[in-house]
Amino acid sequence: MKTNHQAPTSKHQRSFKHQRAEGAKARRVALKYPAVAVTALVLNGTTDANGAPKHPFDLEERTARFGEAIVRFSKEIPRDPANDRLIDQLVGCATSIGGNYCEANEGISKKDFRHTISRCVKEAKETKFFLRLLAAAEPQLSDEAREYYREAKELHLIFASIFRKTKGEA
Repeated sequence: MKTNHQAPTSKHQRSFKHQRAEGAKARRVALKYPAVAVTALVLNGTTDANGAPKHPFDLEERTARFGEAIVRFSKEIPRDPANDRLIDQLVGCATSIGGNYCEANEGISKKDFRHTISRCVKEAKETKFFLRLLAAAEPQLSDEAREYYREAKELHLIFASIFRKTKGEA
């Protein structure tokens, strides 16, 4: 079976790609990923005095749930050229909040941590912006967008506070 690959562009790439292609053909194995449940896992599912669920204190889990919710929300938005751009931007920045937070926790230094947390602040602020634009573009989704806006605002405030508190440590 012959496959078409992009031609290598440098001497190093040519030799490496040839070596890798020879050994990789023999070792190819199909990877299977386990099925993921439709509902999100609840790690810190505590409730307040009224029985309403509290936000989890685990920011990694909270940002992951937020990203998942935005992805599901984006599938409800009618597709057209203007909305497609807004959807791409919204999903990108909303899911980046959690990704950057995970990266910040693995930071090598306090300076690295602070820099990555600053990206969380920026992504949360950008998420608020695109939720506002989507609510304006699709008024029938404005109530749901408003709920996500509130969560994005809380995440923005949390990460901004973390960023400010680490100012003297960097």
